[in-house]
Amino acid sequence: MTATVTYVIEGSEVTGLTRFFELFGEAVNGPGGYFGRNLDAFADCLGGGFGTPDDGSFTIEWRDHALSARALGHEETARRLEALLPRVHPANRARTERELAEARAGRGPTLFDVLVEIITDRTAPGTLRLR
Repeated sequence: MTATVTYVIEGSEVTGLTRFFELFGEAVNGPGGYFGRNLDAFADCLGGGFGTPDDGSFTIEWRDHALSARALGHEETARRLEALLPRVHPANRARTERELAEARAGRGPTLFDVLVEIITDRTAPGTLRLR
């Protein structure tokens, strides 16, 4: 049986989405580790072959996750959507504008929510430990 690898995210060091990606890249691939800098790359990394084991035998321990939840809250979510808006396909523009309005109003899912959803959707039950 393969040993389970634990990747630790120090939530107190998460200051935004870019920093989360840096911390996750380092947790998975060591200092300076890189797997990509977007949500699709993050999801791909969780599927194995980009640092995580192909057989899914790993755990993500997200320490001080409440601090990350604040850093990846509605303000950071709005900042990301504002940056994406000029590049969004016309078919997705109205949806992105609605999501941006919701984030600016402090409503709707945050980046923290999206990251947790990606982890739980892409990995085995129990892979994510929020501490």
